[in-house]
Amino acid sequence: MSIRPKVLYGEPEELPEERYDVLVIGGGIAGMQASLDLGNMGYKILLVDKEPTIGGHMFKLSKTFPTMDCASCISTPRMAEVSHHPNVKLMTYSEVKEVWKDGEGNFRIRVFEKPRYVDPSTCTGCQECEFACPVIVSNEYDWGLSGRKAAFIPFDTAVPRIAMIDMDNCVFCGQCERACPADSIDFLQRPKWHTIRVKTVILATGFHLFPIEKKLEYGFGKYANVITSMQMERILAPTTSWHAIVRPGDGKEPSNIAYVLCAGSRDRTLGNPYCSQVCCMYSIKQAQLIAGALPLADVTIYYMDIRAYGKRYEEFFQQAKDMGIRFIKGRVAKIEDMDNGDLMVYYEDIENGGRLSKAQHDLVVLSIGLLSNPEIAGIFKNAELKLDMMGWIASPDENVNPVRTSIPGIFAAGTAIGPKDIPDSVVEGSAAAMEAAAYIEKVRAVKPVPAEARSEG
Repeated sequence: MSIRPKVLYGEPEELPEERYDVLVIGGGIAGMQASLDLGNMGYKILLVDKEPTIGGHMFKLSKTFPTMDCASCISTPRMAEVSHHPNVKLMTYSEVKEVWKDGEGNFRIRVFEKPRYVDPSTCTGCQECEFACPVIVSNEYDWGLSGRKAAFIPFDTAVPRIAMIDMDNCVFCGQCERACPADSIDFLQRPKWHTIRVKTVILATGFHLFPIEKKLEYGFGKYANVITSMQMERILAPTTSWHAIVRPGDGKEPSNIAYVLCAGSRDRTLGNPYCSQVCCMYSIKQAQLIAGALPLADVTIYYMDIRAYGKRYEEFFQQAKDMGIRFIKGRVAKIEDMDNGDLMVYYEDIENGGRLSKAQHDLVVLSIGLLSNPEIAGIFKNAELKLDMMGWIASPDENVNPVRTSIPGIFAAGTAIGPKDIPDSVVEGSAAAMEAAAYIEKVRAVKPVPAEARSEG
């Protein structure tokens, strides 16, 4: 008979106060860049991420556009550099719950660290607990395309490489505990409250993906061979286990693939009227990768407008055309499943008089857009973090200094501010680091007036 661990009912442990110069919330590419820049300047950094590993979304990608560089080859060394930097402390699987600003321009932070049920000081990352675990669940790091164990390390290059137990799916069989050579499994581990004092905060909290299942006419979640662009990223990535482009429904190699752009973006009916900026280019990138891996396959991209706005982006777009990728201007109205698993796509053909047309494909990829992360505003208890009308962090001086926020001493970077690509996120990470350093020095330069002098005045 299984007995649920006491930790699920135990009180969190309260830890002594810690002090740092800067708190960086979010361990994606922008947060890592800001942490490294500030750490190299000699400041003490605390980097907090709600996931068990840093890296954000970038490590899940196949290549980066338009250079076609390996995404994991860029992000993995950056993750390792952050974890080994002497001025940067990582706090993963933790969430910032409260931020209070005091009268001297400093900040008091409350961070809730969730238990891994594995001792991080002794875990060697050997994965013996994972091999022994009998429970298999959907792997969120592969967007549900593969499985993982209830005892697991998120992925091979996770930082930190520490196992954890998924208590929502654990059956408490004890196999992981018996298999662990370092005796690191601790089912009685308690959550922890950390009180942190810092001089400034950088918000690099990233984005949410549009929940495309709300677009009922596209059939995601209903039709096996309708997938999202992030799932296709994992299929194309060299770090996955299948090493082939196959459709999920039956494992067949697709020969006629469709991309539906603006799936969830520029759609007022779903409350998301803006362009997500990156969807056109990552779809063209994926199409080029498919054309290279499956040279006999037909790839069609249905689009409203192609927004190739960045350096070498237009050249990248034209290159895709030269590779034989077909572009059809028109909004896709609906997708229907056929008896053999193929899909019928109904669309408005703008370049041929706007007539309603249809085409059969054996795999459809929905290029989903980016949503804001407005819940970050709720952690500020005695100051207001202003958001724009779509929930992105707003800047009082957007055109001159977009990384500033409505709260002095709080800065933002990357997709916390709005949709953008990886190079722009890196630039904003560095910009936020420079602004944070300037703010720290400004606060240090303002020396408090002694009590005697105030009384005499």
